Amino acid sequence: MALVDLVMPKLGESIMEATILKWFKQPGDIIKQDETLLEIATDKVDSEVPSTAEGVVEEILFKVNDIVPIGSVIARIRTSVEEPAAADAPAKPPVIDPAQLTTYDSKEEARLHPVSNPTNGQPGTTGRQERLSHEQTTVSNNRFYSPLVLNIAANEGISMSELETIRGTGNEGRVTKKDILQWVSGRKSRAGGYQSVPDNQEREEPGYQQPIVHAPSYSGSQPSASVGTSGGNVEIIEMDRMRRLIAEHMVRSKHTAPHVTSFTEADVTNLVMWREKVKKEFEKREGTKLTYTPLFIEAIVHCLKKYPFINSSVEGNQIILKKDINMGMATALPNGNLIVPVIKNADQFNLVGLAKQVNNLAENARNNKLRPEDTQGGTFTMTNVGIFGSLMGTPIINQPQVAILAIGAIKKRPMVIETFQGDAIAIRHMMYLSLSYDHRIVDGSLGAGFLSDIAKELENFNPEREV
Repeated sequence: MALVDLVMPKLGESIMEATILKWFKQPGDIIKQDETLLEIATDKVDSEVPSTAEGVVEEILFKVNDIVPIGSVIARIRTSVEEPAAADAPAKPPVIDPAQLTTYDSKEEARLHPVSNPTNGQPGTTGRQERLSHEQTTVSNNRFYSPLVLNIAANEGISMSELETIRGTGNEGRVTKKDILQWVSGRKSRAGGYQSVPDNQEREEPGYQQPIVHAPSYSGSQPSASVGTSGGNVEIIEMDRMRRLIAEHMVRSKHTAPHVTSFTEADVTNLVMWREKVKKEFEKREGTKLTYTPLFIEAIVHCLKKYPFINSSVEGNQIILKKDINMGMATALPNGNLIVPVIKNADQFNLVGLAKQVNNLAENARNNKLRPEDTQGGTFTMTNVGIFGSLMGTPIINQPQVAILAIGAIKKRPMVIETFQGDAIAIRHMMYLSLSYDHRIVDGSLGAGFLSDIAKELENFNPEREV
């Protein structure tokens, strides 16, 4: 009999840890190879982890809600295969003691730091600017911070300048969850702001920087924590994990990028009539439905090639032009949350390929079967607000991208059209398009030009096109 270690799999380049949501097997249960053993969650997607061996679950090393580093042994499976000789046995990955891990949640936060009023007498504003400012990026001064560390820092009001002073014990000096929680528990006072280190204090840590204290500048009034809880007919609903992540992502994006939104409209009559004509034949022949989404993506991809600055990101003072076109498509989940699956190298697919990609990703999203890599690496995002009846929208940029396109509902409207006999009024299928873009690098002329070209691509759709 041999013991096989099951390790937390690598889930993406920037993901260093995952949270255990559910164990499907318990010690003593029989499990087959590739059968689901547990469900895990990262800041991007939930996914199932299959067993790498067939046998009996011997030991489970972590509990539900434990946060586990990538590569850690999470369970052991006893197989019927004879254990090899010691000389031939490969080195096992290090096992992390579950007792050393702390599950970080709102109750633990409240225990570590009771809420106190800020020194400036403005309730609810302590650390708001610091929390927002550090959420701009996960890399500062060539130092990487995991999404979990940033979330803890945001909840504790730790600014980026203070975060950079924390000595990391992780790989290449990275700050781990344990490091930041120890730092939090060691702070002597929240009421007096962030304590600065005296000039004459000896500093042993390499690269130590004096913490910079920023006075909160947010002047908006904040409601008391008790508003709505002491009276009236109300219901208080705790945000689920995904909704909290979406909220943090949206706030971070608005604080990072100065948003500008441009609008235009497109006459998509030719596109609508062509799709109505061919959709049944298309589905019968290809085994998948022809929705509007792949047709929109096709037009967007053509324009992105002409406007490379729209397919980019910003890192400090550098503009990173992306050579690959990875199209994100915002997808609503049955529980009301939102996720953005990504079609990698969307410019390499024809219409049939795009249709299959769109339908497969949407189906997997609705059934919670997306893999972590299915939501990573996007360079541009499209959201179809028209599905829910909206005429137009002002979408928030999906960081670190620099633009996002919203597609409105297609409506029949009387429009003035030009004919050989002169102007005439006709019923046309019209659709609004709106582009939100990062004004740090995308000016109005560039954003409006890109948006107008997408509209022209859709309006000039060939009604005689072959399926």
